[in-house]
Amino acid sequence: MNHEKQIDLQRRRRTWRVRKRIRGTSGRPRLCIVRSLKHTYAQIIDDSKGCTLAAAATTESDLKGQVKYGGNKAAAEAIGRAIAQRAIAAGIKQVCFDRGSAKYHGRMAALAEAARKAGLSF
Repeated sequence: MNHEKQIDLQRRRRTWRVRKRIRGTSGRPRLCIVRSLKHTYAQIIDDSKGCTLAAAATTESDLKGQVKYGGNKAAAEAIGRAIAQRAIAAGIKQVCFDRGSAKYHGRMAALAEAARKAGLSF
């Protein structure tokens, strides 16, 4: 097995390990965070209905003006504030945090703390 396939398999295993414990419901949907090198994306998902209730990303035109670069902590904080505001506007106050295959560190932690300060609880 080459190195890239092994890393991809490890990342998928970490994602499955985290996600098997986390399930979004109507009362407490899942806050799913995805990072790429250039951008950060956040979605609030109700797994029982299979629909996205709120979303925010650094690729959006209104958030592009706020952040200079989408792949750093400042951008993650802006996404955290935006997703919290959109969730509260949709009537969502509690979520369960899905970090996927990433550590709770750096951009993940910055986004989570910004969302907590903006009013989400998890």
